[in-house]
Amino acid sequence: MAVSVKSHREIELMREAGRILGKVLNDLCKEIKPGMSTWRVNQLGEDMIRSFGCVPSFLGYGGYPASICVSVNDEVVHGIPSKSRILKNGDIVSLDAGVIYKGYQSDAARTVGVGEISKEASQLIEVTRQSFFEGIKFAKEGCHLHEISNAIADYNESYGYGVIRDLVGHGIGTQLHEEPQIPNFRQERRGIRLYEGMTLAIEPMVAAGGWQVRCLDDDWTMVTVDHSLAAHYENTVLVTKNGPEILSLAED
Repeated sequence: MAVSVKSHREIELMREAGRILGKVLNDLCKEIKPGMSTWRVNQLGEDMIRSFGCVPSFLGYGGYPASICVSVNDEVVHGIPSKSRILKNGDIVSLDAGVIYKGYQSDAARTVGVGEISKEASQLIEVTRQSFFEGIKFAKEGCHLHEISNAIADYNESYGYGVIRDLVGHGIGTQLHEEPQIPNFRQERRGIRLYEGMTLAIEPMVAAGGWQVRCLDDDWTMVTVDHSLAAHYENTVLVTKNGPEILSLAED
């Protein structure tokens, strides 16, 4: 498995890609409200990305028809925006996006509530988010990749949640998906040793019920088999000797 270690110049470009994406997602989350179509969410997100002189990573990737993956309620990832899909009070929506800045990629996701949401939905969103931070405690030189996986899994499963097994995180750089694959569920082996300069897209995908998922007839949207709510939280992370640097968080 060839995992790239980025140069100082490459890291600077990825920092900027991440800074832009973090701001886009932060601003886009603030726009989410009942009565909004998922197509409008995508339109706003793409406009924001292009306003920074960046290219949306997802548009046309593998044939995906939009710039923002907009996944609602039991949709885990890869929801296709639609003018007929209207967000309503109580929904939760996952926004997954990527930008390309001067040839370098950043990838991140957030799950937010639409209007007033249930305590159960709110807890799922927060636990999924916190599991990311539990995992990246091990994103430092000398640790092993699956220490990240196991920490994410253990935190989510302590709440009785199902950690999705059919979808994983990944390395990232000039390509959206690079080695290594990063599972969010427990692994028996330690995985590769981590070195300073590796860049990883770490993305817990979690269901309130079981972990099993299936793909809809659109060949993209992944939903929970039991129709339980799902949440997604992701950032592009730089491995350093002293710990993780999150590249895709907005400054505020």
